[in-house]
Amino acid sequence: MKHVVVIGAGIVGLSTAHHLLKEGAKVTLIDRDPKGDKASFGNAGGIAVTEVVPASVPGLMLKVPGWLLDPLGPLALRPTYAAKLIPWFLRFSKAGSASEVKRIAAALAALNGRVYEDLIPLLAENGLLGELHQRGALTVYQSEAAFKQDAGQWDLKRSHGIEVSVLSGSETREMEPALSQSINVGVFTPQWSHVNDPKVLVDQLRESLVSRGLTIVIGDVTRVQASAGHPSVTVTLANGHLVLADKAVVAAGAWSGTLVKSIGDNVLLESERGYNTTFTDPGVKLSREVVFAERHFVATPLSCGLRIGGAAEFGGLNAAANFKRSQALAKLASIYLPDLKAEGGTSWAGHRPATPDSLPVIGPSAHNANVVYAFGHGHLGLTQGATTGRLVSDIVFDKPRLIDLAPYAITRFN
Repeated sequence: MKHVVVIGAGIVGLSTAHHLLKEGAKVTLIDRDPKGDKASFGNAGGIAVTEVVPASVPGLMLKVPGWLLDPLGPLALRPTYAAKLIPWFLRFSKAGSASEVKRIAAALAALNGRVYEDLIPLLAENGLLGELHQRGALTVYQSEAAFKQDAGQWDLKRSHGIEVSVLSGSETREMEPALSQSINVGVFTPQWSHVNDPKVLVDQLRESLVSRGLTIVIGDVTRVQASAGHPSVTVTLANGHLVLADKAVVAAGAWSGTLVKSIGDNVLLESERGYNTTFTDPGVKLSREVVFAERHFVATPLSCGLRIGGAAEFGGLNAAANFKRSQALAKLASIYLPDLKAEGGTSWAGHRPATPDSLPVIGPSAHNANVVYAFGHGHLGLTQGATTGRLVSDIVFDKPRLIDLAPYAITRFN
């Protein structure tokens, strides 16, 4: 029986463990706090299969200074961290060329096009199918000019099979009556879905996998290296404990970069901290996830309340959270949802693992073929988790690749 160590208990690591167990592997999952708070728990809950346009697009860098100066803007940068971000932002800027956007969108579409084929069986096999709501999403604009500025992105989505229906302001409010009269354009994307509560989903998935034979080890992994003989990989924990395995999967989210370096590979990976506020008694009702295009945040109706999420903050993994960002999101939401009871919400912040080209890292290490990477999904970890797990399992068992994995290879950062 092949023994595989999976490092990271977020949705990507758990999804990988699911597929490995299904193939008959012995799986050990290692995480410093398997039940603790992480991006997989606090995200907005969207299965965003329509999101195939990368974060960096032509003209975006011209908007960055204005966003940084806006206290309610979608982007924040800790000044003390700015110098460390230079290599990442240089690569991010290059990813925004027209040719790169076209290439990256095709790679994102290849992953997202498989999502339901992998996600629905994973949910069903773990008794979680009732957690998914396939009701589409609604993207709204106050300004028709802003919608026209995004026309190229909507055309790009259509070219990759994304269904898009453009609505008038009144048609948009017919779908979601809680929206304000300031909405002039809406775009309905029926392929989008959302889950009841991402924390409940992750907790129940972890419990199901344990019942199926998953072993969980609590610890902080400091190093992954080749073994002299067999087994092929040695995973070292901070307490000195060693775990020997045939294969290791690095799925540690924003913390994966340190392990990548210990293996000998290069990567540009940053923490893009996201914020949200969840209102248990919001005073308004939404039927589906709503994306507020001009302000770059979302509202999702979860079983635990209405979650207002978004924002991107770069400050590294060790900076304390600035929950004023969560409060700013609640203030913005009140503009679009005038009857929102924006008091007493629960604030949250978490580290998204962001690559400059918006593509995850999926595939073997360039220095150790027995180590497989599965991290860097940015905003799409919940969306792409099941598919990533399937792809990683196929690599581990040397099965035919379901899609071309070249765009996601670690070697692109050499």
